Amino acid sequence: MIHVIAIITTQTGKRAEVLEAFATVVPKVHAEAGCIEYVPVTDAHDAGAIQTSVGPDTFVVVEKWASLSALNAHSASSHMAEYGSQVGHLIADRVIHVLE
Repeated sequence: MIHVIAIITTQTGKRAEVLEAFATVVPKVHAEAGCIEYVPVTDAHDAGAIQTSVGPDTFVVVEKWASLSALNAHSASSHMAEYGSQVGHLIADRVIHVLE
């Protein structure tokens, strides 16, 4: 199984706008062959001293894929290209960890 942790930082104050657009692509990703999990997450409130906050302009996408080829097909999909063109200008940084 392939695990992906994508850390997305938006331009200041744009996280909600990016997450709104992200929500429209999630059902399309869930329908992709090999998608096991694909969900955006933000800081838990009041998690205490154990938490290292990602901050108000960052969200993390937690993904699980059946194979690397399924992940590669996802990355090349038309709906992800459309999402990227829609919000790309709102993204300040992204770090993607692909793990197995």
